[in-house]
Amino acid sequence: MKALVFERSIPRYAFASVTSRLIGSGRGTRYGPLRLCETKPPDLPGSGWRRLSPILAGICGSDLATLDGRSSWYFENFVSLPFVPGHEIVGTLHDDRQGAGDRRVVVESVLGCATRNFEPQCPKCRRGLRELCEHTAFGDLGPGLQTGYCASTGGGWSTSLVVHESQCHDVPQYMSDEAAVMVEPAACAVHAALAGKLDGSELAIVSGAGTLGLCTLAAIKRLAPETRVLVGAKHNHQRELASDLGADLVVSPEHLSGAARRLSGSLSVGRHLTRGADIVFDCVGSATTLESALETVCPRGRIVLVGMPGTVKVDLAPLWHREVKLLGTYAYGTESIAREHTSPGRATEKSSTFDLAFDLVTSASLERLVSATYPLERHEDAIAHAGSAGSRGAVKIAFDMRSGMRSRAKKQREASRDGAASKATTNPQTKDEGDLHP
Repeated sequence: MKALVFERSIPRYAFASVTSRLIGSGRGTRYGPLRLCETKPPDLPGSGWRRLSPILAGICGSDLATLDGRSSWYFENFVSLPFVPGHEIVGTLHDDRQGAGDRRVVVESVLGCATRNFEPQCPKCRRGLRELCEHTAFGDLGPGLQTGYCASTGGGWSTSLVVHESQCHDVPQYMSDEAAVMVEPAACAVHAALAGKLDGSELAIVSGAGTLGLCTLAAIKRLAPETRVLVGAKHNHQRELASDLGADLVVSPEHLSGAARRLSGSLSVGRHLTRGADIVFDCVGSATTLESALETVCPRGRIVLVGMPGTVKVDLAPLWHREVKLLGTYAYGTESIAREHTSPGRATEKSSTFDLAFDLVTSASLERLVSATYPLERHEDAIAHAGSAGSRGAVKIAFDMRSGMRSRAKKQREASRDGAASKATTNPQTKDEGDLHP
């Protein structure tokens, strides 16, 4: 199979890190430990596993952090090398069981107890919280938080990988491939929005308007539509998309504090607001955005880390002094949804994050965030585009395996025709032979 493989090479990793800092995110790929190669498809780890041919696979901010040499060393023990990146995947699931046909699915990439063949499952997985699985470095698979960071499974930046049945969600026939590839990032946003426990009466800030920020905005407006949302967006096209997705006010990041002060009727002490927003969703995860969140959140407010942070230096005195809650949100699993009209004694209902994400992608038309797609052969261009998506007027960049699939299908058809022609020449009982020789 053809795949982009990330290998262990400290010198190449360091060189990519320096290059990305000097000339921009995604620009150090040609010097880094990622290479395009022909390699053996991963073996099926056991029962319940199937082969999947990716159709589209997105390039995520966490992928860029890894390729740029910016990801936290915390993850060192939660990945296995060499791995094929790519966890935002829509693909064709191949099932050779009798009566089972190919299916178009999106992949829930978290690798929990079911995928690792742990019985009994850990307490978190039993509750549907697979993102908090206790066994991410153990079991039948190599270490790996997700598909795309695990040597045993492969990843979406390839022509083939293996997935467990529990990871697969069927894509409705009406949904385009571009919409389907947005389901995984939308699920992350849904999980974050629900973790914020919004009641609709609050002022929320969404800091960052890339894929994750725009999806989080859409999720807030879908799940708690009365919430007032202020968005910090750096680029014009991001501001336009944020407005279209329901933001009440969109400003550039440097104007967030002033806008939050006006909307909340706050005073300010130095850079910190005396009232501020009830909740801040940090969809970037940098020292700058976290500092901004601490300046604009109200006392006893909440800061939700949606974007993956690395090692940052931030003054936490306001967190302590103002009794602010800092909450991390990772991936997806099963959500507890509050219902206005429930049976006695039942205040919430359980729902798969991915089911909610399918609804969000459809209702908010999130397929429009897919700005460009590239074949694997142009991975350097694709990753550079993803690294500078904002400044180039783009949002989501993805790898597109459809041309390769069409090419393989064409070759199969030609081989089939050649085989049929050969059979017709050698078998006097065929219809063609009879037609040629009446």
